Amino acid sequence: MKRIVILGAGFGGVEAAIELNKLLKKDAGYEVLVVSDDNFFQFTALLPQVASSFLNPRHIVQPVRDILRTGFRRDRVRAIDVAARQVDCAGGVLPYDHLTVALGGRTNYFGVPGAQENTHDFKTLEDAVILRDHVIDLCEHADHTGDPALRRRLLTFIVIGGGYTGVELLTELQDFLFHYVAPRYKGIPRSEIRLILLEATQDILRGVDPALAKHAAKRLKGEGLEVRRGAQVTRCFPGGVELKSGEKLEAETVVWAAGVRAHNLAETLPGPHDRIGRALVNGHLQLEGHPEVYVVGDSASAASAPEAPPVAPVAMMQGKVAARNIVHTERGEPLETYRYVDLGMIVTLGMNYAVLKAGPFRLRGYLAWVLGNAIHLFRLVGLKKQVQVALDWWLARIFPRDASIVRRPRGCRLCETSKNGTTDEH
Repeated sequence: MKRIVILGAGFGGVEAAIELNKLLKKDAGYEVLVVSDDNFFQFTALLPQVASSFLNPRHIVQPVRDILRTGFRRDRVRAIDVAARQVDCAGGVLPYDHLTVALGGRTNYFGVPGAQENTHDFKTLEDAVILRDHVIDLCEHADHTGDPALRRRLLTFIVIGGGYTGVELLTELQDFLFHYVAPRYKGIPRSEIRLILLEATQDILRGVDPALAKHAAKRLKGEGLEVRRGAQVTRCFPGGVELKSGEKLEAETVVWAAGVRAHNLAETLPGPHDRIGRALVNGHLQLEGHPEVYVVGDSASAASAPEAPPVAPVAMMQGKVAARNIVHTERGEPLETYRYVDLGMIVTLGMNYAVLKAGPFRLRGYLAWVLGNAIHLFRLVGLKKQVQVALDWWLARIFPRDASIVRRPRGCRLCETSKNGTTDEH
């Protein structure tokens, strides 16, 4: 029996497994095995809504075993030995006949001192839940502190990176802070909440339709958010950041959403890589010198489509192409070439507002928000999750958001200093 191993249970890995299930369902001569450190598939596009208490965290994840009919192994991949055709996992060695590397990407800190240690990452469900509880915890402090300088620092929220994630996260935090926190926390006037977006280049939402990006920037400014272009961060420290201009901004919440780099294991694959570590694969998504190895998603740069951005639809399409090419190889058929197709874009700008492009159509406002959410619902895996998320959205229009701290922040600087008598207790 031949073994096809897929590393990663994100968009690319799950799509590859689904396609292989479909193509090989009547062939008992193959074993398809998905390996991932997480036993769930995460719908990353909705993470900002988890951070703002708009969605229940469990409603955007689905157990892999509920999605796939393939084998699944929860294990940590330690190394990939393409010469020996095996994957070294914490639980043992896995030999393979075909391998698809769909491990996704990791945060790119661009070598900025202190960035990794002093900012919040925002790529996983755990990141979103930690940030959510951190923000609520700071509001609890700010509600009763008598120190004006401390309150300013507590109520300043900085997001570094003006791409999809940064913009959507900041607008979700705005919704939560302006429309939930300010009316309920008597010691937090709305006028003291400061939300800052820092973008190193002169453009936010690069890759988005220019007219829609310009409109989004105008709306952010009109909603009271600070959008700083050309604001390159050169250092991050506990309680703030320093810009290239020398200006220092103090904030107890700094989120790094400024870039993506290939997974560290993808960077160890033989052959050429691009400047952010992605493996340079051919048009069939095969690794140079190893046609049995396919790389897809954020860790791959295809020769046939170097312009493809690191977004979910690209990973999904590449996963399908890789799966089909594995089957074509086994059947002695010609291989397919991956071509990038722009399927459009959706950027939500908080409750009831979005910008959307689909083919020649461009929308903005409430209708774009409704259509964008409908598209997200359609892409969610399984009717159960679709119903749960739809109910969350519906209930949020009737009842207030939940500000319960579900995991008490550990190692909180404010809690530690309060023990020494320099700040207020909880």
